[in-house]
Amino acid sequence: MAATGILAAALALQAARKPADPATETESAVADALRIAPTLEAFVSQPDMWWPAALDAEALLPARVLKKIAVAPGDTLMQLLTEAGADAGDSQAAISALADKFNPRKLKVGQEITLTFERNDADSYRLFELSLSPSIEREVNVKRVAGDFRADETVREFNIDMTRVSGEIDDSLYNAGLAAGMNNALLADMIRIFSYDVDFQREVQTGDRFELFFERHTDDAGRTMKSGRILAAAMTLSGRELRYYFYQPSDGGDADYFTPAGQSVRKALLRTPIDGARLTSGFGRRMHPILGYSLMHKGVDFGAVSGTPIQAAGDGTVEVAGWNGAYGRYVRIRHANGYATAYAHMSRLAVNSGQHVRQGQIIGNVGTTGRSTGPHLHYEVLVNGKQVNPTGVRFPSGRKLAGREYDLFKQHAAKIDAEIRGVPVVAQLDRRN
Repeated sequence: MAATGILAAALALQAARKPADPATETESAVADALRIAPTLEAFVSQPDMWWPAALDAEALLPARVLKKIAVAPGDTLMQLLTEAGADAGDSQAAISALADKFNPRKLKVGQEITLTFERNDADSYRLFELSLSPSIEREVNVKRVAGDFRADETVREFNIDMTRVSGEIDDSLYNAGLAAGMNNALLADMIRIFSYDVDFQREVQTGDRFELFFERHTDDAGRTMKSGRILAAAMTLSGRELRYYFYQPSDGGDADYFTPAGQSVRKALLRTPIDGARLTSGFGRRMHPILGYSLMHKGVDFGAVSGTPIQAAGDGTVEVAGWNGAYGRYVRIRHANGYATAYAHMSRLAVNSGQHVRQGQIIGNVGTTGRSTGPHLHYEVLVNGKQVNPTGVRFPSGRKLAGREYDLFKQHAAKIDAEIRGVPVVAQLDRRN
């Protein structure tokens, strides 16, 4: 049997044994065919023993074949398409069409792409369609139409339900959130809200509680598709309650989370410029793990997986971005009022010297460059050029609402509190959020 070789023969044999939809064939069917491929040597050499003389095996090949691929680190879309079997010219044409709706350079690791190949003639298949979902709301599709590739997109609209969830902390806030059904994105948002005022390593104790009131996006069947903005968040730590409300000031100021007194939770600098990390080494004198003698540790270390994004602790200007001896790949940012922050042992830099950055902007990734025993972030806070303990510094606070703006905020907070009272606590969130 010609041209598509063993795979074509396998598909043909499978089709004869178990008739399939003549218009399409899924990737699972291809896998089924490949499992029987080792038996096909005799079939290829002696087809008459396997097929009735009048049966055209080529006619049993599927008109279309689906293939799913996933983006791995370092992959380009061109590489993925050609490795999947698409012609280079078709690949380039499809990518050019896709760019009208989605930038191929913004593909994320793990992104799934579905490819459809159509039977071009008796001898081969060619790329017919490419589809991917950049977000839960959007699906982008590129299809061959009259010889050219054309792109379109489908935007899904979800219902927004107000949801209330709470939990009691046993061993960690993270695990308590998971037990309540929260996903990683919602957990990260909650931790970020409290990160200015809470030392998660020391202040969170067994028996402490949290509560969130947030938007949940659901489909028409009531299934959770994603979590939305947190409108109110509260934590009770050893009997002390922290409560914050999301508020957009009417005077055009930055939207933020505010305490009941109208004080923004935002501080000039983040104490922890990395999500989900654990404190592995504090500030002060210690036995150096590599040099083997006591040495002053002028920062704090956060253990994290290599590649974890690192955020700028505050607004400022990058003074240094490059290699710095034992620090490895290193960034230092100058902030207002004599403050500076430094970040060391990074695997990758995402900023350049002289660049202005905003608080929370990704400036690089965790690594183990320089004098380092494993992946971690070494983080320093400097005041007038001198390293100080980041866990002990009282950072300048953000905006304090006053006058008419504070009156409007109090009305907003009272409205949110009334809504909260009307929404029962969800015992267990749908994990698909």
